[in-house]
Amino acid sequence: MNKNIAFIGTGVMGTSIVKHLLKAGHEVTVYNRTKSKTDELVELGAKWASTPAEASVGQDIILTMVGYPKDVEEVFTGENGIFRTAKAGAIAVDMTTSEPSLAKKLFDLGREKEIHIIDAPVSGGDVGAQNGTLSIMVGGEREIFDQLLPILEIFGANIVYHGSAGAGQHAKMCNQIVIASGMIGVCESMAYGLKAGLSMEDVLKSITSGAAGSWSLTNLAPRMLKGDLEPGFYIKHMVKDIKVAIEEAERMNLQLPGLTLAKDLYEELVRRGYGEKGTQALIQYYTEK
Repeated sequence: MNKNIAFIGTGVMGTSIVKHLLKAGHEVTVYNRTKSKTDELVELGAKWASTPAEASVGQDIILTMVGYPKDVEEVFTGENGIFRTAKAGAIAVDMTTSEPSLAKKLFDLGREKEIHIIDAPVSGGDVGAQNGTLSIMVGGEREIFDQLLPILEIFGANIVYHGSAGAGQHAKMCNQIVIASGMIGVCESMAYGLKAGLSMEDVLKSITSGAAGSWSLTNLAPRMLKGDLEPGFYIKHMVKDIKVAIEEAERMNLQLPGLTLAKDLYEELVRRGYGEKGTQALIQYYTEK
């Protein structure tokens, strides 16, 4: 059954997700702070809205994918936010990587307004969004997750329910910890091989299918070697995610020294002007003179 869907935040991944929803026959209304970033989607049949509130009117499902926790809160609770106009019974799904505590807050606010809130951050970057193979980590009411699942399956291949509100965000923190710390290993491996004068194409043939294999090694190491630093996921957003994970870990009295090192390295890349580049740009820390 086709749904009326709003999508708020058509960035690198959001644009591809909307394309999948349109292809599946759903009516999609889009909002983005930069209107021109929705032009292609409007040409494909999406409707344009000038605010999140306007986009949310009468929608069955409202999907959000914005930048930072403060943006999430504004999109939901601001003067032109979702809570101003969303109908009772609507399902609002935040796919931003954000704070577990904020996910719980929005869930409680939504309950007061009879709006079902789900936190469902994703992993897989631009490639996963384009291919419809994203991993989706979900928190919220199980009954609402079951209702939502057919929509998530349009653009996700690995969809896991983790528990009550905020659990999806906690699971995403686990994901980001592996990526952030693992990227150090990928970059140091590439830097070492280059310094040793090896054919890095041959090195990748050897190590991607062995015990060292990872998504980052397979998908991002080749980009590094080609000098392709364009974002599948922005460094500035990785820094945000790392800080959220460290803050949450501190609340649980857990020390994460590897993640702290990753934060320091990525913050250095931001200082060097790479905040708008993809996470694979960490290679510049090792190769840039």
